[in-house]
Amino acid sequence: MKIQKTVNIFNKRARFEYELLDELEAGIVLTGTEIKSLRSSKASITEAFCQFIEGELYIINMNIDEYKLGTFYNHKAKRERKLLLHKKELLKFNKKLNDVGNTIVPLKLYINDNGKAKVLIAVGKGKKLYDKRESIKNRESKRNLDRILKKS
Repeated sequence: MKIQKTVNIFNKRARFEYELLDELEAGIVLTGTEIKSLRSSKASITEAFCQFIEGELYIINMNIDEYKLGTFYNHKAKRERKLLLHKKELLKFNKKLNDVGNTIVPLKLYINDNGKAKVLIAVGKGKKLYDKRESIKNRESKRNLDRILKKS
């Protein structure tokens, strides 16, 4: 099993599904086997979202696979994990979450230079179908333009 120095796990669907309003970096509370599994890039945040529970922000539905070498101390793959934020940041995000249609989604899960697990979260408003079509159209036109520039 290979443990990587840098781990970057992205949620590519989030930028497509949501119009992102505000981003913030948060720490995450993990157990020993969870961090070992995360360093092996055995995690997924595509179905994850954040929710306030008793004044604290938790990430829900994030999947961190069980550590292969873990014994009975192994963790549950999908459990609520607490995010570490300052009180002002929590209040700011809670205020934005009270607006209709807003949700907090994780964009990126990574390990920083100090070896700490961090999550990049953002407040997003769900896109309508025509907004998604517009995103696809813009992406395809950019791709075609890059092809033309590359040929010449």
